[in-house]
Amino acid sequence: MAKIGFTAGRVEGFKCAADKTQAFLWDDTAPGLGLRATPAGKPAYIFQSVYHGKTIRLTIGNPDAWSIAQARDKAKALQRLIDDGKDPRDLKRDALTEKARKAAADAALAASDAAKAVTVGDVWPRYLEEGKPKRRDAWKPGYLASLKVMAAAGGVKKKRGEGVTRPGPIHPLLALALGDVTEDALQIWFESEGKASKHQAARALMMFRGFLRWCAARPEYRKLIDRDAGKAPAILENLPRNIRRTDAIEAAQLAGWWQGVEQLSNRTASAYLKALLLTGARKEELAGLNWANVDFQWRKLTIADKVEQTRTIPLTPYLAQLLATLKRVNEYVFASPSKAGRISDARASHAKALQCAAMDGMTIHGLRRSFSLLGEAAGAPAGAIAQVMGHKPSATAEGYRPRSVDALRPYLKQIEAHILAGAGVQFVEDAEPGKLHAVK
Repeated sequence: MAKIGFTAGRVEGFKCAADKTQAFLWDDTAPGLGLRATPAGKPAYIFQSVYHGKTIRLTIGNPDAWSIAQARDKAKALQRLIDDGKDPRDLKRDALTEKARKAAADAALAASDAAKAVTVGDVWPRYLEEGKPKRRDAWKPGYLASLKVMAAAGGVKKKRGEGVTRPGPIHPLLALALGDVTEDALQIWFESEGKASKHQAARALMMFRGFLRWCAARPEYRKLIDRDAGKAPAILENLPRNIRRTDAIEAAQLAGWWQGVEQLSNRTASAYLKALLLTGARKEELAGLNWANVDFQWRKLTIADKVEQTRTIPLTPYLAQLLATLKRVNEYVFASPSKAGRISDARASHAKALQCAAMDGMTIHGLRRSFSLLGEAAGAPAGAIAQVMGHKPSATAEGYRPRSVDALRPYLKQIEAHILAGAGVQFVEDAEPGKLHAVK
């Protein structure tokens, strides 16, 4: 191998002949330092030596990036490794591996930092879109609307009264990164929201805990959140007491309540309140009843159900006559000129009826409890009462067994007759539809 002292001119002018695959120029100063060129590519500094009896060759770099002095120093350093019994190729591979490892670590760190920057507000819309309660295919419209209101930014002109709406209780949490949703953060938030309304803050907390559970079930969010953050003792100890309501119409109050409802000027609200008592249905289930789901021929009602999608119950004689008196304004049985097109809040009407009956502290949901108690007093089986009300199936004293609509019919007629008797209503079952006798 002929050697020559490298100079800038010699390095720059070194070329490979077109009829050769490669050409070499060797330096006479640094052992093993050479310059390799191919017809198509630019020259590159190389190092060539013998390691354990075998020739090895490594590329140092492009002359545009390496000066002659730097290339000589690198060649000498590589030769020293061989003299020490080390294979410079292994060290180069190790360096490349370390570089790749560091690059991967840097990328993972960047991804982690990006993930940690994800806020509740970033994920909340996806929760509303993809989340759902247990055993359900989707949110109930009412609950979804509540979730949106709870996280609303506020600042919208009030529909009633002056001023603008305040932010929803969950809205302050939207700015938090998922990793910052800790027990301490939620405690501070809960105490702040509790000053305005402890019950609203408690309801918002229950909703937000559902969001945390949903995040915990998603691989991309699971490591970023603490699903138990909302169960901090300091928060749970300050939750308002969950007082179980027991209000229901007593037998002696039934006639007065019925008379008060009968005297309401809003006939739709009057029929709606009576229907709640006669069916034991939840207020939203009955409010959304469509005419298409009222079968006057075969005397059946199909209503929305909290546990199942729908449930079908018998349409009892008096209730059939009552519904027949209502005008068919739109698709809803209990129609309203409101935007929803149906009755949505009968509390004001119920309050007037209660005032007339000199009753206090009676809620609309209490009518559902009243149906259950009056059904027992009428002698109907507990399982039949539960099925009509849409209670989740459970063991009862008689042993729960689903009944057909026809099997339920005599029991619901028995309950209706008992309620009408207690209310003092004279009713002839085969009277002309839409003609009801007045209360005594």
